[in-house]
Amino acid sequence: MAWMAWTVPTALFFVFITALLAIFTVLAVKYPETPRIGMLRIETTRGDRLFITLLGSAFINLAWLGLTNVTQWGAVVICLIYAFAVFRWV
Repeated sequence: MAWMAWTVPTALFFVFITALLAIFTVLAVKYPETPRIGMLRIETTRGDRLFITLLGSAFINLAWLGLTNVTQWGAVVICLIYAFAVFRWV
């Protein structure tokens, strides 16, 4: 896989996503939940909200890269606020 730039931030990103998926799998098995209806007016589970968060965070980071020259940590802060909002209200 020499074509990919495996830097420490890239590796940490994939480790973080893998850990999130593992944690949410354990939570789903140990604490099953019933879907809830949030502000989108659709039924969502923890996994659905995680998917919405990851997808939205990808778009936030891409927009940040394309529209600003500021360090990427600003986008990370926005993504954390977005994740909190999704898990709280969606």
